[in-house]
Amino acid sequence: MSAGVRQGVVLLTDEPWAVTGPRWTAVEEMGFDHAWTYDHLVWGGLPDSPWFSAMPTLAAAAGVTGRIGLGTFVSSPNQNHPYTYARDVITLDDLTGGRFLCGVGTGGDLDARLLGADLALRERVDRFHEFVPLLDRLLREDHVDHDGTWYRTQDARTLPGPVRHRVPLLVAANGPRSVRLAAQHADGWVTYGGKGDSLDAWFDHVRELVARFDDAVQAAGRGPLDRYLSLDSSPRFSLESAGLHAEMTGRAAELGFTDVVSHWPRAQGPYAGDPAVLEEVAGSLGR
Repeated sequence: MSAGVRQGVVLLTDEPWAVTGPRWTAVEEMGFDHAWTYDHLVWGGLPDSPWFSAMPTLAAAAGVTGRIGLGTFVSSPNQNHPYTYARDVITLDDLTGGRFLCGVGTGGDLDARLLGADLALRERVDRFHEFVPLLDRLLREDHVDHDGTWYRTQDARTLPGPVRHRVPLLVAANGPRSVRLAAQHADGWVTYGGKGDSLDAWFDHVRELVARFDDAVQAAGRGPLDRYLSLDSSPRFSLESAGLHAEMTGRAAELGFTDVVSHWPRAQGPYAGDPAVLEEVAGSLGR
């Protein structure tokens, strides 16, 4: 396992808490650094599955863990207003004792359509570019006024504010505009890679995204930022074997990623695998 790379696990919300609750505890006990869940109304990967809400799930996870970071992977403007979402973030930061990780992204078209907003990708990106700076302000300021294209707040109160000085704001971005947004506002960058029919081709594309982000950070005059790579957007499930996970983690480290994220193995796809592999990976963490 590559030294210094933090490890995380995503747990889906397609099963009831009686099933998933012990898994959140297990992720912490196995020595992982952070645990996450998706924030959707319906996830396109399991469109006919039961689905439970992210924020109450993370609140419950806060009660059965005490060390690991807990976060959204990721929330989007599709069903979240920056002000109401900031309230959720501040509450979860309090419930976790400062362990909440605020992951946000543009969001896909499914949740948008379900709420009657059939937006083109460009419109969703435009909305995200208003969402992130406003959320950033709401997590830093009180009495926030904003009158924009997509959102409006009038004297928005944000007391009590977050537990810490700053809740980590992690922005998922691949395209040039959103990568620049992440470089300007985020405490960390999240990428899903997204292209390539083989592992080598996928990592080649990730390398291109890293170069894009490096250029954006330099142009923004920012210092080093955390970098999160979702390993399971590749053509192979990272927990297919402990050896594959170690290989992918090492390649991510070579590209400068500070964190990698895999998914809890499920009985059936997506992310079908054996939880014993996750335990084997945990055994190599040395924690």
